[in-house]
Amino acid sequence: MSTALIGPLLLLAILLAAIGAARRVKMWRQGKPDPNAVPFFKGIAAILPRYLHDLHDVVARDKKFANTHVATAGGFVASVLAMLVVYVFGGDSSFTYGLLAVTFSVMSIGAYQVKKRRDNPPANLSKGVWHRLPYSLLAFSLSGLCISLIQLLGIGNVPIVLTALLLGGVLLGLAELIFGMTWGGPMKHAFAGALHLGFHRRQGRFGGGRSTGLKPINLNENTLGVEKPTDFHWNQLLGFDACVQCGRCEKVCPAFAAGQPLNPKKLIQDMVVGMVGGDTRQYAGSAYPGKEAGKSDAARCGAPDKPLFEGLLDADTVWSCTTCRACVEECPMMIEHVDAIVDMRRHLTLAKGETAGKGAETLNNLIATDNPNGLSPQNRAIWAVDLKLDTMANVGKTDVLLWAGDGAFDLAYQRTLRALVALLRHANVSFAILGNEELDSGDLARRLGDEATFQRLAKANVKTLNKYIFNTIVTPDPHAFHVLKNEYADFGGHYSVMHHTEFLAQCVERESLTLNTAKAQSVTYHDPCYLGRYNGGYDAPRFLLERMGMTINEMERSGFRSRCCGGGGGAPITDIQGEQRIADMRMDDARETGASMVAVACPQCAVMLEGVVMPRPAVQDVAVMLLERVIDTGQSAGGRNG
Repeated sequence: MSTALIGPLLLLAILLAAIGAARRVKMWRQGKPDPNAVPFFKGIAAILPRYLHDLHDVVARDKKFANTHVATAGGFVASVLAMLVVYVFGGDSSFTYGLLAVTFSVMSIGAYQVKKRRDNPPANLSKGVWHRLPYSLLAFSLSGLCISLIQLLGIGNVPIVLTALLLGGVLLGLAELIFGMTWGGPMKHAFAGALHLGFHRRQGRFGGGRSTGLKPINLNENTLGVEKPTDFHWNQLLGFDACVQCGRCEKVCPAFAAGQPLNPKKLIQDMVVGMVGGDTRQYAGSAYPGKEAGKSDAARCGAPDKPLFEGLLDADTVWSCTTCRACVEECPMMIEHVDAIVDMRRHLTLAKGETAGKGAETLNNLIATDNPNGLSPQNRAIWAVDLKLDTMANVGKTDVLLWAGDGAFDLAYQRTLRALVALLRHANVSFAILGNEELDSGDLARRLGDEATFQRLAKANVKTLNKYIFNTIVTPDPHAFHVLKNEYADFGGHYSVMHHTEFLAQCVERESLTLNTAKAQSVTYHDPCYLGRYNGGYDAPRFLLERMGMTINEMERSGFRSRCCGGGGGAPITDIQGEQRIADMRMDDARETGASMVAVACPQCAVMLEGVVMPRPAVQDVAVMLLERVIDTGQSAGGRNG
């Protein structure tokens, strides 16, 4: 059997792929430079370990598909390398033909599993060109397997028609799998995805790390936020191009499930259309809820220098996001959807003044009174007026600085704060508050796109905090916890910050808090997004509940897959309408557990879940529950701190 054409065809495919790669890199480079981008060779060297570890940690959550991916992708790479040895470098022998047969066999098994998945695809998988991929994979792997077996067995006089068919199958595979990686098509994610791992804008995400803080922007730039695709950083455009349209983000998005006009997969594909140019008619996945893809997509056009909200996107799409990061957590290509959404919000808010819903009113309140409700900043510490708490202005130095947060203005949240004060006193902790010196953390302003107000608040708070000496900031508010811990460092604020459940868990562990477990009951725990997915705070609240003697009935979506309550990212303020409320869906999750109480660890989660109509389980903060079970040892007698 003549295989003389295989080597030249393989080299031609590689050459054309290299030309396509140069074109694609040029397309990504339309974006802004990233001042923190890693050096070229360092990024290239990081690709393989990140592919084998970080990416597959996410893919392996679906074990069956993970095995399919290993067989298909691994078999393909091994087959191409073996083909180079045999057909380009002349290493033909029984051993190399046998090796080819093995690699093609492994790939064939994976390709068959891909076909089975595509024969009855879940709703979140895109269709269109993706449906042809299994046939390209099978044509390449089975044709290559037949050729290698013919050569291994020394079969001669193969009919010319069969030879043509087998060579055609190899050619089809080379065109789709190598040429198509860089010129477009269902395999382009393999090229873009690999480089995305190496040059990712959040290098801290890899090797077991965590990087979730939003990045600041220069408020003196000509364009604030992202108006058009070229306003994104180049490695963000690279990340969009890496999307494999698996729809895992779509499957977990609370806004999509609630019928609000957001589908994170569709959003990323619209970013690709904006980067490449053209229209969205080739998209073959789920549309934005409430917007039929087929009717208007011919008019949904984009171009690199065309404003995104002039034809390609509707503003309510980006305002629907709760910034819960469920999409980011599930994405096997490690794309940063939330960063892109906030970047676009920044332009809508700062440049156009088009914050949705009550956003403009809320931001005006923050500017005028340093809190989102427009209340007098002189009343910030009124929740503690009868507790005789030390203030940092009076003591100057303490072990723990208790950050109250803007929930200090809310009567329901004040119960959590007061419980925390009592617990700190029971544990003989030396602590103080900032009192009226404390300003809003700026979390809400930043998520609504008002980077200017956030930076003003952050700098003012950092200036205040840096006047005093303390070891740890403790707060019951995961949103304040997150910005203080992860986002204030950009403005000179480097602090040890703990969520109140984490600090209280330490107190229980060292037995400075002794618990009575007599009032045990079944509870379910709701993971706050900004404590869990943003900061990995899953264990401490559960530890406290268990030490209280509680039986924890986990919701189906818990831990890193917890469903958002709908309260993050300013969503209650922008108030984009859908078919149902996210909080109602979350309470349905809780009802299914049969638990009599939902334990929470976030004031915003408490507000959202308590807003669900009865009948429903009771909602209570972990600190309030803990106080009810603390045994008074007499050590904390007296009214003042420590």
